[in-house]
Amino acid sequence: MDVAVVGAGFGGLGAALRAAELGCSVALFESLSYPGGCASTFRRGGAEYESGATLFAGLGDDGYFQRSLARYGLRAPVRLLDPVLHIRTPEFQLDVPSDRTAFVEAWAALEPAHAHDIRRFFARQQQLAKVLWSLFEDPTLLLPFDAKAFLRHIGTSLRYAPLLRWLGQSLGSMLDAYKLRGAKRLWSYLDSLCQITVQTTVDEAEASFALAAIDYPFRGTGHVRGGIGVLARLFAEAVVAAGASVHLTDRVREVTREADGFRLTTRRGSIKARSLVLNLLPEAAANLLGIPLSHNAELQQLDTAVRTGCGAAMLYRVVRDEGLISPEAHHVDITAAGNHPPTQGHHVFCSLSAADEEKAGPGFRTMTASTHIALPADGAMVAEVQARMRQTLDEAYPELARATVREMTASPRTFARFVGRPQGYVGGVPRRVGLSNYRSLGPTSVLPNVWLVGDTAFPGQSILAAAIGGSKTAESLTKGLAKR
Repeated sequence: MDVAVVGAGFGGLGAALRAAELGCSVALFESLSYPGGCASTFRRGGAEYESGATLFAGLGDDGYFQRSLARYGLRAPVRLLDPVLHIRTPEFQLDVPSDRTAFVEAWAALEPAHAHDIRRFFARQQQLAKVLWSLFEDPTLLLPFDAKAFLRHIGTSLRYAPLLRWLGQSLGSMLDAYKLRGAKRLWSYLDSLCQITVQTTVDEAEASFALAAIDYPFRGTGHVRGGIGVLARLFAEAVVAAGASVHLTDRVREVTREADGFRLTTRRGSIKARSLVLNLLPEAAANLLGIPLSHNAELQQLDTAVRTGCGAAMLYRVVRDEGLISPEAHHVDITAAGNHPPTQGHHVFCSLSAADEEKAGPGFRTMTASTHIALPADGAMVAEVQARMRQTLDEAYPELARATVREMTASPRTFARFVGRPQGYVGGVPRRVGLSNYRSLGPTSVLPNVWLVGDTAFPGQSILAAAIGGSKTAESLTKGLAKR
């Protein structure tokens, strides 16, 4: 076997698919009975829920996901959203449309004293985000790239120049430059958006990552009918169609190095592979490889960065389909009253399935709500945060509270147990301000012929970034295999 991939999250799926397309023999192993990891759909008590991640970009016809599936005659049942998001706070409500001009004008109307500066800021944000998103819309421009892509970078190098001004600067400092610190409502929205996407606040977020995240509503953001697990299963089908094997409910228990490769001992047997791709957090990767974190500088550095992040506290509900915002799948960004950081239940991201999906039977819908929680967190702290989540939800979205018929909770311990995230860390490395974010601009190799993919590795958060990062990692490792 040329390549063994451990973990069928979207990073592992992207790596397995691309490696198989490049002619490698590939085996993908997953401990759960379904693919997707933290971006999956699970079933409990006769209802289907989204495990964690619920809002995704790159789902348009020309995006990475549909293009990858189309090569195998597959297509994800996507509904692009408009509005993409509903914002609810004690002070205001706002729909976030998929049209950029309408989005900017909505904020200008909501913050009339800052309207001119808001338009100026978003004009520059659009310019910079366009440059950053071009790398995801055409992944050949990401490392590793060929001579043709290198020449394209050289030919368009001037477009990167405006980004240099903000490298190593926070989004907050950029908003200050545009005199927008007083635009409290806009600031609150961007604070919660940054927490969801780059895992930190406006004042701490590295500007380039945050500027790209602001563009999510305009980058093919949609809902996969049936849940994100449908997209994960379709990608697993594509992996098989490309010639690889997918082994669900087959946990890899041990990896040992042998001559010219690795021996993987799994729940169902063993297999030898020349290269490894690990869709795991650094601590889990070190444990599987049988090495202390302190003995591997790359893993240790990534693990330290991960531990500056958060876990997630979750509420899963079955609700009656009555009096809700829309019959379509929708997402509600909710901020509680008071001057609180967008964590610990003061900010809740709530997603509801579409009425016609019947994920809990006719006349019912399912909800996934999440907040970031500081780690380590004991049971009492988790219960306190979940109680605060209910209060935040019920005050801002009372019709949802009235429609609720059943609730189930999850905690960092749940993610550690079911998705293999040590201590329950989710979301990857927080993109806090600093040039260290640009230390690694290509695939992450942690040992010879061992690669790390997922939200911790290049290029970072979101299922789109994880999948493309996995794909580019496959291109790197296949070059190494060819040389060997």
